[in-house]
Amino acid sequence: MTGTLLIGIYVFVLSCFVGFEIITKVPPTLHTPLMSGANAISGITIVGAIYAAGKTGDPKLSAILGGVAVAMATINCVGGFMVTDRMLGMFGKKK
Repeated sequence: MTGTLLIGIYVFVLSCFVGFEIITKVPPTLHTPLMSGANAISGITIVGAIYAAGKTGDPKLSAILGGVAVAMATINCVGGFMVTDRMLGMFGKKK
């Protein structure tokens, strides 16, 4: 258990560092399209959250945490697509 937790923490910290380095190297003109692609990919977190909600260890706790995870992932995904839609609307023809 401890070894698995340490590996998980190591992967999390390393992915945070790599993600920060990659995002800071992206020019501003490409940042919004990159983020809209990332929002599409983050829809996968909804699937993971649904899986966590159905995991049986402590059914009440996993249902509560899984439900919160589904809500947060959905808010992230929908909000990202709303921002992308607004950004694309700025490039459309004026009415």
